Amino acid sequence: MEVCKLKPAVKSYIWGGNYFKKYFDVKENIVSELWVLSTREDSSIIDSGINKGKLLKDIIKEEDVGPISKEFPYFPLLIKLIDAKENLSVQVHPSDEYALKNENSFGKTEMWYVLDNDEGAGLYVGLNNNYSKEEIEEKLKKGTILEALNFYPVNKGEVYLINSGTIHAIGAGVRIIEIQQNSDLTYRLYDYKRKDKNGNERELHIDKALKVIDYKKYENGSYFTNNTLKTPYFDVKVIDVNDELILKADKKSFISFTVIEGNGEANNIEFDKFDTFFIPYNKECLIKGKAKIIVSSL
Repeated sequence: MEVCKLKPAVKSYIWGGNYFKKYFDVKENIVSELWVLSTREDSSIIDSGINKGKLLKDIIKEEDVGPISKEFPYFPLLIKLIDAKENLSVQVHPSDEYALKNENSFGKTEMWYVLDNDEGAGLYVGLNNNYSKEEIEEKLKKGTILEALNFYPVNKGEVYLINSGTIHAIGAGVRIIEIQQNSDLTYRLYDYKRKDKNGNERELHIDKALKVIDYKKYENGSYFTNNTLKTPYFDVKVIDVNDELILKADKKSFISFTVIEGNGEANNIEFDKFDTFFIPYNKECLIKGKAKIIVSSL
């Protein structure tokens, strides 16, 4: 497999907007999420080279992922661009241990990098104090769960790590890139009593959520240092490209990068803001231009 540009799978949910429509040719009126690196059923699409138009999930092989692929039963990353025109539901993700035992799935730890935001917009991340399971359950019954959460007004370029067990919600007016374990396992705790297009309130998963929540006070730590984040599940680095940069996938895994500012070309493939590339293991990519990129690997 060669270095390639990817075209995202588009997801439309009731809370989404149209921020990304000016950057992508999409037919959907609401663009909530763009799955820019995905090998799930909603796979990203190869948008350059000999495999142009084919689904990434149909082309990618174990040797493209790298030796680290042997540690995972399937492709381990999912990367999304998210536009929250309205508040997302308050939710929590289980750990690998819980999910493998109860859901036949891996859990979900994720990170958020703020791409853009409306004035005063922010994120709900973690509990603002130590709580008991009973106290959180009571707040959910009363619809006052937001009172127990930290609200962080955000600025472009900020990073938040959302470990499994952390209650969280993206607030209205925030656009992020989310890099996460390849799991879509989410337990929804509260959804503002919104109704879908059929007039039904969306399903909640309170019983499951109460079993996996981290009930300790959340500490927003200094996990993002030197523009780098390292977790047991993925590594992320933000890099400024001022002329030329060579990315080599020669450690243990592939590399993916998304352009968050600027334009240029990668291995002679033109790119603009929010384009994503996949660099298979043992391949390298020459990036030319002036851009800021967010690089993901295992």
